[in-house]
Amino acid sequence: MPYKSLLSTVTGLYVVWPSLIWLLSAGSAQTQTSLANYVFLLASGFLCDQADSGNCPAVAKSANGDTYEISGAGTFDPHSKVVKAAGTFNHKATNGTVLETGVWLASELISFDSYGVAPHTLIPRGPVLNIPHLGPKRPLMRPGSFPTGGLAIFRILLVNVSGKTEAAVLQMNCALGDVPRERSAEGIRLSLEEGKSEYSEELSGRVVFISLRPETRPLAKP
Repeated sequence: MPYKSLLSTVTGLYVVWPSLIWLLSAGSAQTQTSLANYVFLLASGFLCDQADSGNCPAVAKSANGDTYEISGAGTFDPHSKVVKAAGTFNHKATNGTVLETGVWLASELISFDSYGVAPHTLIPRGPVLNIPHLGPKRPLMRPGSFPTGGLAIFRILLVNVSGKTEAAVLQMNCALGDVPRERSAEGIRLSLEEGKSEYSEELSGRVVFISLRPETRPLAKP
Protein backbone atom coordinates (compact mmCIF):
# COMPACT_ATOMS: atom_id res chain seq x y z
CA MET A 1 0.00 0.00 0.00
CA PRO A 2 1.43 3.45 -0.90
CA TYR A 3 2.59 5.48 2.09
CA LYS A 4 0.07 8.30 1.52
CA SER A 5 -2.81 5.84 1.30
CA LEU A 6 -1.69 4.06 4.47
CA LEU A 7 -1.30 7.36 6.31
CA SER A 8 -4.78 8.43 5.23
CA THR A 9 -6.32 5.16 6.43
CA VAL A 10 -4.62 5.28 9.83
CA THR A 11 -5.50 8.96 10.28
CA GLY A 12 -9.15 8.27 9.52
CA LEU A 13 -9.32 5.43 12.00
CA TYR A 14 -7.65 7.29 14.85
CA VAL A 15 -9.07 10.75 14.31
CA VAL A 16 -12.59 10.15 12.99
CA TRP A 17 -13.47 6.98 14.89
CA PRO A 18 -11.17 6.63 17.96
CA SER A 19 -14.02 5.28 20.06
CA LEU A 20 -14.49 2.39 17.62
CA ILE A 21 -10.88 1.25 17.93
CA TRP A 22 -10.96 1.54 21.73
CA LEU A 23 -14.12 -0.52 22.07
CA LEU A 24 -12.97 -3.23 19.67
CA SER A 25 -9.67 -3.48 21.55
CA ALA A 26 -11.57 -3.79 24.81
CA GLY A 27 -13.72 -6.50 23.23
CA SER A 28 -10.64 -8.46 22.14
CA ALA A 29 -9.20 -8.25 25.64
CA GLN A 30 -12.47 -9.42 27.14
CA THR A 31 -12.48 -12.44 24.84
CA GLN A 32 -9.38 -13.72 26.60
CA THR A 33 -11.19 -13.73 29.94
CA SER A 34 -14.07 -15.79 31.27
CA LEU A 35 -16.61 -12.99 30.80
CA ALA A 36 -17.51 -13.68 27.17
CA ASN A 37 -19.06 -16.84 25.77
CA TYR A 38 -19.11 -15.70 22.15
CA VAL A 39 -17.15 -13.68 19.65
CA PHE A 40 -18.94 -12.49 16.52
CA LEU A 41 -17.99 -11.00 13.17
CA LEU A 42 -20.47 -9.00 11.12
CA ALA A 43 -19.36 -8.50 7.51
CA SER A 44 -15.75 -7.95 8.57
CA GLY A 45 -12.39 -9.69 8.85
CA PHE A 46 -12.02 -12.99 7.00
CA LEU A 47 -15.73 -12.93 6.06
CA CYS A 48 -14.90 -10.24 3.51
CA ASP A 49 -13.64 -12.50 0.72
CA GLN A 50 -12.50 -10.30 -2.16
CA ALA A 51 -13.84 -12.89 -4.59
CA ASP A 52 -17.36 -12.36 -3.25
CA SER A 53 -18.17 -8.66 -2.93
CA GLY A 54 -21.68 -9.50 -1.65
CA ASN A 55 -20.37 -10.48 1.77
CA CYS A 56 -19.39 -7.03 3.01
CA PRO A 57 -20.87 -4.84 4.24
CA ALA A 58 -24.12 -6.38 5.49
CA VAL A 59 -27.08 -4.53 3.98
CA ALA A 60 -30.66 -4.17 5.23
CA LYS A 61 -33.36 -2.45 3.15
CA SER A 62 -36.54 -0.61 4.13
CA ALA A 63 -39.89 -0.61 2.31
CA ASN A 64 -39.10 2.79 0.73
CA GLY A 65 -35.78 1.58 -0.68
CA ASP A 66 -33.36 3.18 1.79
CA THR A 67 -30.55 0.92 3.02
CA TYR A 68 -28.21 0.60 5.96
CA GLU A 69 -24.76 -0.88 5.34
CA ILE A 70 -23.22 -2.23 8.55
CA SER A 71 -19.99 -3.98 9.58
CA GLY A 72 -18.53 -4.74 13.00
CA ALA A 73 -17.42 -7.23 15.63
CA GLY A 74 -17.61 -7.89 19.34
CA THR A 75 -18.08 -10.30 22.23
CA PHE A 76 -21.05 -11.17 24.44
CA ASP A 77 -22.36 -13.49 27.14
CA PRO A 78 -26.04 -14.47 26.63
CA HIS A 79 -26.45 -15.29 30.34
CA SER A 80 -25.11 -12.12 31.96
CA LYS A 81 -26.02 -9.98 28.90
CA VAL A 82 -22.53 -8.46 28.99
CA VAL A 83 -21.63 -7.15 25.52
CA LYS A 84 -18.72 -5.27 23.95
CA ALA A 85 -19.34 -4.55 20.28
CA ALA A 86 -18.94 -1.78 17.74
CA GLY A 87 -18.70 -1.14 14.02
CA THR A 88 -19.38 1.27 11.18
CA PHE A 89 -22.50 2.13 9.17
CA ASN A 90 -23.69 4.00 6.09
CA HIS A 91 -27.27 5.07 5.58
CA LYS A 92 -28.04 5.43 1.87
CA ALA A 93 -30.98 6.71 -0.14
CA THR A 94 -32.52 4.68 -2.97
CA ASN A 95 -30.25 6.37 -5.53
CA GLY A 96 -27.13 5.50 -3.55
CA THR A 97 -26.60 8.93 -1.97
CA VAL A 98 -25.02 8.64 1.49
CA LEU A 99 -27.40 10.26 3.99
CA GLU A 100 -25.53 9.39 7.18
CA THR A 101 -22.28 7.70 8.11
CA GLY A 102 -20.63 6.90 11.42
CA VAL A 103 -20.14 4.20 14.04
CA TRP A 104 -22.51 2.01 16.01
CA LEU A 105 -21.95 0.98 19.61
CA ALA A 106 -23.74 -1.89 21.34
CA SER A 107 -25.44 -0.88 24.59
CA GLU A 108 -27.31 -4.09 25.45
CA LEU A 109 -27.69 -7.71 24.41
CA ILE A 110 -31.44 -8.29 24.28
CA SER A 111 -31.33 -11.98 23.42
CA PHE A 112 -29.37 -14.75 21.72
CA ASP A 113 -31.00 -17.87 20.28
CA SER A 114 -28.34 -20.45 19.40
CA TYR A 115 -28.89 -22.91 16.53
CA GLY A 116 -26.05 -25.12 17.78
CA VAL A 117 -22.40 -25.35 16.86
CA ALA A 118 -21.16 -26.46 13.44
CA PRO A 119 -17.78 -28.11 14.21
CA HIS A 120 -16.98 -29.06 10.60
CA THR A 121 -17.37 -25.53 9.27
CA LEU A 122 -13.92 -24.25 8.37
CA ILE A 123 -13.00 -20.85 9.82
CA PRO A 124 -9.70 -19.34 8.59
CA ARG A 125 -7.18 -18.19 11.15
CA GLY A 126 -6.21 -14.53 11.16
CA PRO A 127 -7.02 -11.08 12.52
CA VAL A 128 -10.59 -10.35 13.53
CA LEU A 129 -10.86 -6.96 11.82
CA ASN A 130 -9.09 -5.01 9.11
CA ILE A 131 -7.88 -2.30 11.51
CA PRO A 132 -4.36 -1.42 12.67
CA HIS A 133 -3.18 -4.28 14.89
CA LEU A 134 -3.14 -3.58 18.62
CA GLY A 135 -1.19 -5.85 20.95
CA PRO A 136 0.28 -9.30 20.29
CA LYS A 137 -1.14 -11.35 17.45
CA ARG A 138 -3.50 -14.16 18.42
CA PRO A 139 -5.39 -16.67 16.25
CA LEU A 140 -9.14 -16.12 16.00
CA MET A 141 -9.99 -19.66 16.97
CA ARG A 142 -8.70 -21.35 20.11
CA PRO A 143 -9.06 -24.97 21.32
CA GLY A 144 -12.65 -25.73 22.23
CA SER A 145 -14.16 -22.90 20.17
CA PHE A 146 -16.62 -23.55 17.34
CA PRO A 147 -18.51 -21.55 14.71
CA THR A 148 -22.11 -21.37 15.87
CA GLY A 149 -25.36 -20.36 14.22
CA GLY A 150 -27.93 -18.21 15.92
CA LEU A 151 -29.95 -15.03 16.09
CA ALA A 152 -28.54 -12.20 18.24
CA ILE A 153 -30.53 -9.06 19.00
CA PHE A 154 -28.69 -6.00 20.27
CA ARG A 155 -29.78 -2.55 21.35
CA ILE A 156 -27.32 -0.13 19.75
CA LEU A 157 -26.53 3.55 19.30
CA LEU A 158 -25.88 4.93 15.82
CA VAL A 159 -23.40 7.78 16.24
CA ASN A 160 -23.28 9.96 13.13
CA VAL A 161 -20.03 11.79 12.35
CA SER A 162 -22.10 14.99 12.39
CA GLY A 163 -22.88 14.38 16.08
CA LYS A 164 -26.43 13.05 15.77
CA THR A 165 -27.17 9.91 17.80
CA GLU A 166 -30.04 7.47 17.22
CA ALA A 167 -31.16 4.45 19.24
CA ALA A 168 -31.88 1.27 17.29
CA VAL A 169 -32.26 -2.50 17.54
CA LEU A 170 -29.94 -4.62 15.40
CA GLN A 171 -30.64 -8.27 14.57
CA MET A 172 -27.85 -10.53 13.28
CA ASN A 173 -28.68 -13.96 11.90
CA CYS A 174 -26.06 -16.65 11.21
CA ALA A 175 -27.49 -19.58 9.26
CA LEU A 176 -25.31 -22.39 10.66
CA GLY A 177 -26.38 -25.40 12.70
CA ASP A 178 -30.01 -26.39 13.16
CA VAL A 179 -31.51 -23.33 11.46
CA PRO A 180 -35.28 -22.70 11.67
CA ARG A 181 -36.87 -22.42 8.23
CA GLU A 182 -38.05 -18.86 8.87
CA ARG A 183 -34.48 -17.78 9.68
CA SER A 184 -32.72 -19.31 6.70
CA ALA A 185 -31.73 -15.89 5.30
CA GLU A 186 -28.37 -14.84 6.72
CA GLY A 187 -27.85 -11.16 7.36
CA ILE A 188 -29.15 -8.25 9.41
CA ARG A 189 -32.29 -6.30 10.23
CA LEU A 190 -32.40 -2.85 11.76
CA SER A 191 -35.19 -1.05 13.58
CA LEU A 192 -34.80 2.66 14.42
CA GLU A 193 -36.63 3.68 17.58
CA GLU A 194 -37.17 7.26 16.39
CA GLY A 195 -39.81 7.29 13.69
CA LYS A 196 -40.28 3.51 13.98
CA SER A 197 -38.31 2.94 10.75
CA GLU A 198 -37.86 -0.71 9.81
CA TYR A 199 -35.09 -2.14 7.63
CA SER A 200 -36.32 -5.71 7.55
CA GLU A 201 -35.12 -7.02 4.17
CA GLU A 202 -31.74 -8.80 4.32
CA LEU A 203 -30.02 -7.92 1.05
CA SER A 204 -26.50 -9.23 1.72
CA GLY A 205 -23.82 -9.83 4.32
CA ARG A 206 -22.33 -12.64 6.37
CA VAL A 207 -22.41 -13.20 10.13
CA VAL A 208 -20.58 -15.74 12.26
CA PHE A 209 -20.73 -16.42 15.99
CA ILE A 210 -17.83 -18.28 17.59
CA SER A 211 -18.60 -20.19 20.76
CA LEU A 212 -15.72 -19.99 23.22
CA ARG A 213 -17.15 -22.63 25.54
CA PRO A 214 -18.63 -26.06 24.79
CA GLU A 215 -22.42 -26.06 24.52
CA THR A 216 -24.48 -28.63 26.37
CA ARG A 217 -26.80 -29.23 23.40
CA PRO A 218 -25.75 -31.82 20.74
CA LEU A 219 -23.48 -30.62 17.94
CA ALA A 220 -25.44 -29.62 14.87
CA LYS A 221 -24.76 -30.98 11.42
CA PRO A 222 -22.61 -28.67 9.25
